[in-house]
Amino acid sequence: MPDAEIIAVGSELLTHERVDTNSLFITEQLNALGVEVRRKVVVGDDRGRLTAEIRHALLNAEILALTGGLGPTEDDVTRDAVAQALGRKLVFSQDICDQIAERFRRFQRTMAENNKRQAYLVEGADPLPNPRGTAPGQWIEIGGRIVMLLPGPPGELKPMFTEQCAPRLARHLPPQVIRTRQFRVAGMGESDLDQLIAPVYTKYTNPVTTILAGAGDIHVHLRARGATEEQVERLLDQVAPPIEELLGDRIYSRNGDSLEAVVGELLRGRKATLSAAESCTGGIVGERITSVPGSSDYFLGGFIAYSDPVKAALVGVDPELIREHTAVSEAVARAMAEGARSRTGSTYSISVTGEAGPLSATGAAPGTVFLGFASEAGTDARKLHLPGDRNRIRNLAAQSALDFVRRKLLA
Repeated sequence: MPDAEIIAVGSELLTHERVDTNSLFITEQLNALGVEVRRKVVVGDDRGRLTAEIRHALLNAEILALTGGLGPTEDDVTRDAVAQALGRKLVFSQDICDQIAERFRRFQRTMAENNKRQAYLVEGADPLPNPRGTAPGQWIEIGGRIVMLLPGPPGELKPMFTEQCAPRLARHLPPQVIRTRQFRVAGMGESDLDQLIAPVYTKYTNPVTTILAGAGDIHVHLRARGATEEQVERLLDQVAPPIEELLGDRIYSRNGDSLEAVVGELLRGRKATLSAAESCTGGIVGERITSVPGSSDYFLGGFIAYSDPVKAALVGVDPELIREHTAVSEAVARAMAEGARSRTGSTYSISVTGEAGPLSATGAAPGTVFLGFASEAGTDARKLHLPGDRNRIRNLAAQSALDFVRRKLLA
């Protein structure tokens, strides 16, 4: 089965201001056709570098998709680089030029002279019409390989790919299916997880297992390839169940849902409500819960009780308790959860208090965090020692708080 590479073109994609979402879309589309994307590259508006990347890609991949760089300006170099890499000429198409000019006329504008650059095709290329923009795409077949030149704007690229490229690719490709299963895991580190499940997944090259780690959130992806849906599912069934058994209730999602979405569904299923009292996380828990559409069904509200006086005023923590145990303590975590539940009338409440660092106001080591969980049945607490810098500790604390709620609801 052929492999693919993607080259995203544009110096703006090398800044912090723009994210290459086109590659994600193309990867999804190619996977649906049974094609594995082996490499993605972002190249700035440099003709020489882009030419070199194209030549390198065509040594390894049967399918190459280039996105962007098809505009009318001098820094739109994709056409030139592809022609140079393939050793072909650029050929002017009067028909395409007329189509571009007509598009401008429909909008009561006059086509600028430099728009004629978009009417040049790599010799031997089939034009891919672009009714949503001025830059036509191009389809090139050379030596059993396929090169696709696609516009950068997603609103132009996506319909061009689905309506024109995907049907052409389907005619060239043998029938194959790629399917994935994924587990999202909380409550363990990446190295511990890998040590636990590696004896299972390392026995197989198909499915391929990929482990992606975030702050307290690990994704395990199983990707299988085969000729039929049935064959692929059989391959996945060899690997997935043993991994599920090993990970147990640390798996919180099998369909890609976030932890906050899973917690929300558990609350909704119980017709229950939740509130939060946060100190070191500064509202991250509440923000994540309310990022889920429909969260007003189960989330009543939260308190950002950062200072000791506000802990007393907002959620009713006894100042004497803080003086005796400090704000970073199990006693205060319990009191914060109980206070939030009492003042909102929620079924359950979660609290977070800790030292995110780098300095400590209480004498506790940075990364020391206490969680509290209050319900009609009583109050529970958990002490954590979280690694990392201030930002990582705060995000790990929020993830741990949501997982604490999940586990309590399941119990």
